[in-house]
Amino acid sequence: MNIVIHHNPECGTSRNVLEIIRGFAGEPVVVEYLKTGWTRAQLLGLFAAAGLTPREALRVSKSPAVELGLTDPDVGDDALLKAMVAHPVLVNRPIVCTARGVALCRPSEAVFALLDVPSGASFTKEDGEVVTAP
Repeated sequence: MNIVIHHNPECGTSRNVLEIIRGFAGEPVVVEYLKTGWTRAQLLGLFAAAGLTPREALRVSKSPAVELGLTDPDVGDDALLKAMVAHPVLVNRPIVCTARGVALCRPSEAVFALLDVPSGASFTKEDGEVVTAP
């Protein structure tokens, strides 16, 4: 199964998701989106596949969203997308793409639904929390 993770190595959730994928499905294609950036078309495709709106995918914490005025509910999707292309950190992560679908995997155990993981299988996160596949 070809798996792609849009990853930020500085993010603990993203690192946990990457290790879950590696542990249960092998090595994914890792896209460090802070280095590569986004295109509008790419974001529209990912959000549509994941059933997200740009607002739902907006990362507010540890990003310039507030300073840029993007948390105002009157800011439309076009403005959000333009800002996300200009500032890749504004997109929440990690976004994982598999044959089973596309999802924003927060919390990290949300990735189990995209993988062929047996029910009851577990993973220990960086902080020691154990999560179990449903």
